[in-house]
Amino acid sequence: MDSWKRKLRMGMVGGGEGAFIGGVHRIVAELDQQIELVAGCFGRDPENTKRTGQQLYLDSQRCYDTYQIMAEQEANLPEDERIDFVTIVTPNHLHFDIAKTFLEAGIHVVCDKPMTFDLEEAEALAKIVEETGLVFALTHNYTGHPMIREARHLFKSGQLGTVRKVIVEYLQDFLMVSHEKLGQKQAEWRVDPKQSGIGGTLGDVGTHCLNLMEYVTGDPVTELCADHSTFLPDRTLDEDVNCLLRFDGGGKGVLTISQIATGEENGLKLRVYGSEGAILWAQENPNYLEVYKYGEPRQTLTRGQGYLSEHAQSSTRIPTGHPEGYLEAFAAIYCGIAEALRRAIDGDPMKTEDYDFPTVYDGLRGMQFITKAVESSHSGATWVSM
Repeated sequence: MDSWKRKLRMGMVGGGEGAFIGGVHRIVAELDQQIELVAGCFGRDPENTKRTGQQLYLDSQRCYDTYQIMAEQEANLPEDERIDFVTIVTPNHLHFDIAKTFLEAGIHVVCDKPMTFDLEEAEALAKIVEETGLVFALTHNYTGHPMIREARHLFKSGQLGTVRKVIVEYLQDFLMVSHEKLGQKQAEWRVDPKQSGIGGTLGDVGTHCLNLMEYVTGDPVTELCADHSTFLPDRTLDEDVNCLLRFDGGGKGVLTISQIATGEENGLKLRVYGSEGAILWAQENPNYLEVYKYGEPRQTLTRGQGYLSEHAQSSTRIPTGHPEGYLEAFAAIYCGIAEALRRAIDGDPMKTEDYDFPTVYDGLRGMQFITKAVESSHSGATWVSM
């Protein structure tokens, strides 16, 4: 079956009216004309699903009341009609059951982060993915930025030497106000431990930080020492976290995240200092990568240039000087997913280590990070092993 002669068929669970990330996934999945949304269960309320399906011009017969019905009926459709994969964009506590249901129905899965509600679920999901042999992607979208891919190339090729110090920060003021008391859907589940899990800001933005710095450096965190804080009344999950890190290669790091940092919007920044040079990248100005080498003029690399690595160039769609950002980087993740899906459909599956997107093991890594950071903080900011 030659999947390259058609668009891939996508289903979605979650992402109905009032949701944020579902709409983003729909835009970026279709940006490169490789994928089309054909089915979904967009909320726990069937009426929400019905309205969302109408707004998206979907066949009403492919808009399902529950994800269980969706998985069963889609799996029973003829091969040239059923969805090729499903994207999960629900609160964290639902990820595992939905992913398990579709994987066991023989359907590939794309899941938003963090991967599961807790570490136990993450370990179980990794085993299911291994047993089924299906594609599982986790959408840590920031690794899709061309300049992040260039930074990875600079460290992987040895041009910047071994990692000595990493500083990663992700600062927002999203939870400065008790939006959950004002009916904002995005805040309601994020501050609820029954839906979010044991990590608040740790899960929402902290997992991005871990994934980003390990992706760029290729050097895993081995130990951490974390301190978390909750400032607003009636909340129990972390709003602000500071964490010291130790890397496998001997380097040290600092991770600081917050969703109550006044005036900050989406302040994700990464600094990596190596023995031969350093990089600085900021998500709010993502088309530029600062590169430093001792005794030499500072360089500013920009996306779309011929001097960049092949991987960075292939992640760029438009000429230099035309900004690319969040949506395009997210779409680059979906391009990698599409290649893996087509290879799997055509009977020539890729090895997991060759995937050009975060995998179930990155999801497991994120859940380990949340668990260990909470453990460290609860024990008085002691050092714990990852």
